[in-house]
Amino acid sequence: MRITRIPATKVLAAIVTGAALVAGTPAVLAAELMAAARASIRSEDAKRHVTALADDALEGREGGSRGGRAAGSYIISHLEKLGLEPAGDNGSYYQQFGGMRNILALARGSDPAVANELIVVGAHYDHVGYGNSGNSYGPFGFVHNGADDNASGVAGLIEVAEAMQHLPGRPRRPILFAFWDGEEKGLLGSYHFVRVRPALLAKMSVVFSVNLDMIGRLRGERLEVFGARTSEGLRAAVVQSNNRPGATPLELVFDWAIEEDSDHYPFIAARIPTVMFHTGLHDQYHRPSDDVQLVNFEGIEPVARLTLDFVNALANDPGPARAFRSQARSESDATKRALEAPAATPAATQPAATTADPQAQIVGTPAQSQGTPAQSQGTPAQSSRPRWGIGTRADPGEPAHPVIVRITANSPAAQAGLTLGDRVIAIDGTAVTNQADMIARLAAAGSSVAIDVDRKGRIVRLDMATAQP
Repeated sequence: MRITRIPATKVLAAIVTGAALVAGTPAVLAAELMAAARASIRSEDAKRHVTALADDALEGREGGSRGGRAAGSYIISHLEKLGLEPAGDNGSYYQQFGGMRNILALARGSDPAVANELIVVGAHYDHVGYGNSGNSYGPFGFVHNGADDNASGVAGLIEVAEAMQHLPGRPRRPILFAFWDGEEKGLLGSYHFVRVRPALLAKMSVVFSVNLDMIGRLRGERLEVFGARTSEGLRAAVVQSNNRPGATPLELVFDWAIEEDSDHYPFIAARIPTVMFHTGLHDQYHRPSDDVQLVNFEGIEPVARLTLDFVNALANDPGPARAFRSQARSESDATKRALEAPAATPAATQPAATTADPQAQIVGTPAQSQGTPAQSQGTPAQSSRPRWGIGTRADPGEPAHPVIVRITANSPAAQAGLTLGDRVIAIDGTAVTNQADMIARLAAAGSSVAIDVDRKGRIVRLDMATAQP
């Protein structure tokens, strides 16, 4: 068995060269500048931001409080140093609402054709102050510094905004860096922005949103991703950025639940494709103990770098803006479990032309690929070429990445190290377009084939081989 990390795919290379094409920069130099941008995101800088925002002097940064205003001043001081354009009310960085203030900073795009296609990257900077029975798990009356929730997300967003200054050129689409206020009071800031746009942004259409919330407690390289069902192929786009050149990919956990619990929700409710990155809840959530000493500052680096690459890829995408996928609102983690559940293995005495799972397909030979989705793809007896031993199920949200739901014991797939839940993304280095394409190409393959799979967000290459009959 040989498992190889894929250092770069053609799509990943396009993320780098896409920026180069926009700026007219040679590809090698563009790659070097992209690497410099990633390297500019540093744990020591994130620590400095979190330490400042989670200081007792800010009294828990409650929305509308003096501590919240002090946090806003800190954020703006860094946006001014970066030279980002104020995008709030009356030429300021602030968007006022109900005694609270969003902070908005714009990086304009380079392509007039998509000048009004706005990508919003946000994080809320408020927390719960001294806590009360409605917003804290106690004890109350003590400063809730919110180091992870969400000084960590703000620190990551400042680092991404700074890193964007190192890119080979301005991305095609404009990017808005948004620091939301009033999240802890009911997502007030992000809801206000979705409803009311400052004059500078009034003619722009938000085509995508990214939310960073609680990214300061990375454990075991495990990053939760919410909202990846809100546009077809969105998981694939996140995975591609996760496997960027030179990086150690994170383990991605895709959560299909859509709940009104962070600033990604108002955008999804407005039918805007959105993802949120989150390192998971913990015992210090909404308690005074969510403090600086527990933050994994080294872990903020890879999350922010993933965000940088993902946003850059979105902004430079040569295609049209992503369409919202309405089905995401009716899906849940139960839907996910049903899709990824192992397919029942037919009994040895059962005719091989049928299967107990009406959506699973067994990959075999050209003669075996003539069945319907309600059938398996035949048996080795139908051809001189042996089957690979893979059962897959099509995913309507990711049609180009069929999910492996059955692996026949002692088959080439089993011997190569394929596992249930892997998603097929390429065969012999060429991307799969859909389940039927995958079946046809594996059926036509010779005695060996390289198969690239998405395994929990990490791209691995496996070599399947079988002896010729």
